[in-house]
Amino acid sequence: MFLSVVLDPGGIDSAKAIAEILGRYSFKKVQKACWENFQINEAQLINLKREIDSVTDYYDSLRIYQFPVNSNFAVTELRHKQWKRSVYGAKQS
Repeated sequence: MFLSVVLDPGGIDSAKAIAEILGRYSFKKVQKACWENFQINEAQLINLKREIDSVTDYYDSLRIYQFPVNSNFAVTELRHKQWKRSVYGAKQS
């Protein structure tokens, strides 16, 4: 599946820690605060989120854009140390 992670770190230490984690998961930096991976699976995503959660604090935020999720598009956001996920699908006519 495709994942894009967009960072808005609260400080330099968490920015470096998140970048190091993303590098270990074979993410490629494509813009200043955007990383992408085209070959990650659901189990790796769970571990990635767990690792990111361990190095972030209340002031860090990030978004994970994921496709496909049961043929839908998912956006997962970490804000104020809480994860929230929204899944969007095409409307049926």
